[in-house]
Amino acid sequence: MMPSSADPNIIYRQDGSLFLLQINRPEKKNALTASMYQALGEGVLLAEREPSVNVLVIRGADDCFTSGNDVNSFVEGAGQSGDRPSLVFMKAISQARKPVVAAVSGLAIGIGTTMLLHCDLVYASDQCYLQLPFSRLGVCPELGSSLLLPYIVGYQRAAELLLLGDRFSAETAREYGLVNTVLPQEEYLDHAMDKARELASLPSAALQVSKRLMKRQFEKVLPGTIELEMEEFGTLLESPEAQAIIKAFLNRKK
Repeated sequence: MMPSSADPNIIYRQDGSLFLLQINRPEKKNALTASMYQALGEGVLLAEREPSVNVLVIRGADDCFTSGNDVNSFVEGAGQSGDRPSLVFMKAISQARKPVVAAVSGLAIGIGTTMLLHCDLVYASDQCYLQLPFSRLGVCPELGSSLLLPYIVGYQRAAELLLLGDRFSAETAREYGLVNTVLPQEEYLDHAMDKARELASLPSAALQVSKRLMKRQFEKVLPGTIELEMEEFGTLLESPEAQAIIKAFLNRKK
């Protein structure tokens, strides 16, 4: 029997040769806590180890993929050393051997967008909006996005998305090559599941070798990039400027 997630807001479910990893904290716009990051990372590793799983599917709630870091958890994590739960997830998804399919709806903010750079197929609702607001928060890119985003979309587009940090539509993400297909809200999840099942029906070894060959140019540089980004992120997070931004955000919520 497939183990349960250690966090109630992260759901594990196996559907034939698919492993579904769902972020399910809709009352908080699927904001990610340390415990949720840990469960996401463990879910990816579980799917990687399970011989009966060929494809991993990541989804959120229908009205939100994830709004990024839970700000309270964000503040508590400042100054931590070692493998933070967020880094456990980052390592797991960036090193996944099996194909990863994302079904994205609603908000995909921060890591909700950067994790898509590590997915092999991404299907989005026409009601999805993405954002990389790191500069606006006084921090820097994470999850290898400083390396992968310019490669995928080109430097100027990446600079606009990462430095200005404005929200952009699923259709723009498709135009830039971050999303495969944009579908009506009522169709995006079924379409993603159909494509995941199609993938899972193909020879697993051939899929994994093909994925590894396509990503081989990043094998040596991506892990170091993720580590460097996290170091810089932690330093910036403790800066007076970032702390003032976070404090103002928390005060507005109160």
